[in-house]
Amino acid sequence: MSLPLLEYAPLSQNHRVEGFEVSGDEQPRIYSTENLSTASDRDILIAAAYRQIFNEQQMLANHRQKALESQLRIDQITVKEFIRGLATSDSFRRLIYESNNNYRFVEICIQRILGRNVYSDREKLAWSTILATKGLQGFIDDLLESEEYAQNFGNDTVPYQRRRILPQRTKGEVTFAHMARYGIDYRNKLPKPNLRALWSTQQNADGLFTQSEQFDFQTFIERANWPVAAAVLLPVSIVMIGMIAVALAHH
Repeated sequence: MSLPLLEYAPLSQNHRVEGFEVSGDEQPRIYSTENLSTASDRDILIAAAYRQIFNEQQMLANHRQKALESQLRIDQITVKEFIRGLATSDSFRRLIYESNNNYRFVEICIQRILGRNVYSDREKLAWSTILATKGLQGFIDDLLESEEYAQNFGNDTVPYQRRRILPQRTKGEVTFAHMARYGIDYRNKLPKPNLRALWSTQQNADGLFTQSEQFDFQTFIERANWPVAAAVLLPVSIVMIGMIAVALAHH
């Protein structure tokens, strides 16, 4: 049984206030099918949609949704439906959904689909409830069919991070594209390097012995890195021979 979206109070965040900034690099670039003039413009729009939803500067071939791209190119679907397909694809599920807990996943989707940060933990909880009861498809549908999405992006515009300019600052907020796709809890699950084994291997590679091994001359000969040893000992030998020659000359 699905539950209605819990109420939460919007905050006076940067994107909710009209701005009067001069256009520049900090301003978002808007991609829409309303102003396409060539086929290459549509390719650029598709690439922008991938970057927005996946946060990948270059999509791997096995993550691309060729059927959706084809439908968008011939206007069988809108940009909003293309975004829906990307956010519910198996690739998005593996890369984003399965790599995060529900709270972090909700935060990422609000950033990438609604173009803003979450207002509060209360909003995270509200949308996490939708995700838990309606599943991934229902959660994405509710975001895309929200009044906020309709007002800001409609059917034809690729979502973008809305207004990064901050008052009395020379730089904007960090872009969502520069934030990690997974949270700390997932990172902590990644396998840790075996430093003890690495150190043991390095010792053996250098002709040394671990603490549990006894010195054996034959083993030392086999493990020693003789090219490196020769490069070190040769200059020392030359210096010593020179010193001996000088000493003999004085006698």
